[in-house]
Amino acid sequence: MAELLTFDIGGTKIASAFVRLPEEGDAPVVLLRDEIPTRAAEGGDAVRERLMEFAYQQLQLAGEHGIVPRGIGIAAAGVPDSKTGEIISATDLLPGWKGQQIYQALHQVTVLPVYMVGDVVAHGLGEAQYGAGRTSRIMLSIGVGTGIGGAIIIDGQPFFGAHGMAGHAGHVASPLGVGVLCSCGTTQGHIEPVASGTGLATLYNIRTDGSQVHNGGEVAALANDGDETAISVIKDSAHALGVCIGGMANLIDPDGIVVSGSVTKAGADWWSALRIGYRESALPLLRDVQLREGELGGDAPLIGAAVAASQTIN
Repeated sequence: MAELLTFDIGGTKIASAFVRLPEEGDAPVVLLRDEIPTRAAEGGDAVRERLMEFAYQQLQLAGEHGIVPRGIGIAAAGVPDSKTGEIISATDLLPGWKGQQIYQALHQVTVLPVYMVGDVVAHGLGEAQYGAGRTSRIMLSIGVGTGIGGAIIIDGQPFFGAHGMAGHAGHVASPLGVGVLCSCGTTQGHIEPVASGTGLATLYNIRTDGSQVHNGGEVAALANDGDETAISVIKDSAHALGVCIGGMANLIDPDGIVVSGSVTKAGADWWSALRIGYRESALPLLRDVQLREGELGGDAPLIGAAVAASQTIN
């Protein structure tokens, strides 16, 4: 089976690889993986241009290695319209991203067919097909990185909802987030601005009244060194997120929950608090649904983008 050229467009980086999906029972093959910084602060137009340049470079590389891709699969930040290739909604994590015409842009550098889904949908598809959710029929996927996203995968297919907004896990209400500005513009209390990687830093800086850490990795390192404030931030944010995931489970009734992303590497305290919060919030019949760590790492959205594209591109 021919490879698909894939891209994962996030707030921090744009990753790319050629993905060969297997026959049943085998594992996907990820080839020539590379990444570039997104440079989101430069604006959506600049990000689009960087994507075009990256795609051109990857296609040149494919020729050098004898790879003939049959199409392009994209996992994009924001809410993309899979039919038209337009980004129809985006938060301030990628300023100017809303309204970008991705298919139109890529068709300036290639005639290959292109199919795009949201990055968290792609992540969920990858884990559902080949990772920690492959035994689940109804899977809730939660991605905790720069922001927080989610996806609902039913029988191997993503559930998008009426407006393409299903799975926006980061914008579930949490008392911990009240008064903290979310990337969507509200301060009414969403979980993302206090439990994402960015949110861990925000919460730590609020509680230390002057200290300035820049990301969740710095908070986790401080916690590992015994910083009591950092430890409380790790535990409190994970517990609050677990409560939110329990509420989502009560609504969806999944048989599998997969949690992935950079923040899941924050350590045992984070996972313990997450699971405690989940069990406190979930209804009795759902308390034993396991919260599994994703197995595919950073390859999950690339593999999921290939899955989505393969289902559409002939």
